[in-house]
Amino acid sequence: MASPGMVDVRGLTKRYGDTCALEDVSLSVAPGEWLVVMGPSGSGKTTFLNIVGCLDQPTEGIVTVDGKDVSHLSPREMGRFRRETIGLIFQQFHLIPYLNSLENVMLAQYFHSMADEAEARDALVRVGLGDRLRHLPSQLSGGEQQRVCIARALINSPKILLADEPSGNLDRRNEEMVMGLLSQRHREGYTLIMVTHNPEIAQLADRLVNFDHGHLVSEKRNHLGQATLQRPG
Repeated sequence: MASPGMVDVRGLTKRYGDTCALEDVSLSVAPGEWLVVMGPSGSGKTTFLNIVGCLDQPTEGIVTVDGKDVSHLSPREMGRFRRETIGLIFQQFHLIPYLNSLENVMLAQYFHSMADEAEARDALVRVGLGDRLRHLPSQLSGGEQQRVCIARALINSPKILLADEPSGNLDRRNEEMVMGLLSQRHREGYTLIMVTHNPEIAQLADRLVNFDHGHLVSEKRNHLGQATLQRPG
């Protein structure tokens, strides 16, 4: 018998009024797998990520994350499960502008009913920001802000990381740095689901799925997974 997936989606449909963002999507993501989701704008990629991340609910279908059916949780239950199980990384950094790096990371602990400055400091050191602990977001580069977001996503030891275009606003150097950090988390055993438009980033993953007009239209196993993101100068 196949082992249960970290994420199992069956017959997932999401409608917004007369618009169908997702229709009858079914797929499974294994524990420790890196899945990349691609497709044109409006294909349903971010809607899929939001539902798996307990930021939205399906209209129809079953969504199971870490063995729990999250399809019909209340907003409070969704928030609690998300804090305990899922780390979220967005293209827009969503940092609090008047909090420094350390405080932005500790804010995630606060919502988890704990606060450990030493642990937050260690998380920032791990992403190469040990010398930026007291800097405000406005004093950080885009790459540094995204690394604060990664530290924040990891601080509560989630079982799954969801990333929506995590390098979309970054230059090449910072893109390579951020993708290196996420690749390392994958090697450490994290399950990673990432939306991206970048085919080079897709080559780093274990598996690639493509969405189009709300449908899952193709998937393939990537034999080049764990390659290094490199481009000609």
